[in-house]
Amino acid sequence: MEEEYEVPSPHEHAVEEASEHVGLAQKIALMTAVLATIGALISYQSGSAQNEAMFLKNESILMQAKASDQWALYQAKSTKGHIAEATAALTTDAAVKTKFLADAAKEQHDKEGVKAEASKLEAESRELGERSEAKLRPHERLALALTFIQIAVALAAITVLTRKRWLLWGSCGAAVIGIATALSAFF
Repeated sequence: MEEEYEVPSPHEHAVEEASEHVGLAQKIALMTAVLATIGALISYQSGSAQNEAMFLKNESILMQAKASDQWALYQAKSTKGHIAEATAALTTDAAVKTKFLADAAKEQHDKEGVKAEASKLEAESRELGERSEAKLRPHERLALALTFIQIAVALAAITVLTRKRWLLWGSCGAAVIGIATALSAFF
């Protein structure tokens, strides 16, 4: 029985090699499209987190400004109270003395309410600042994740151009790191 051996021609060999490259290029193109979609989602989440953090930080600054205004009012009432007490101490007329002591007591009473409001506004400002910081933490991780996704896309493009399959492993590794980093932003 005679065995036949098929010896491929150089043309057949070139066609087969080109089809392998096209198959690799198609797979990498698909992987790149998936990574671009993941990157777009990460970018959206990162921007959303950053916007929320900025909004909360602005609210915190606004509350701090209101608290500062209240502390200024507290100082003004304190000064008015001290002036009324000093005037009452210097006067000899009993009616005037009674009036200024009443004014001093009123300022002292008002001052306590202003102090409570200022303290409340400061606490709100602190709480908003802490919430802002908490919202910003995922943004930092998501930005890092997006960087790794972009590196993966770049390595994939280089893989297609150079036909060096080992670059594909680098691309896949960067993609896995990027996706893992993005997921860790929410835990």
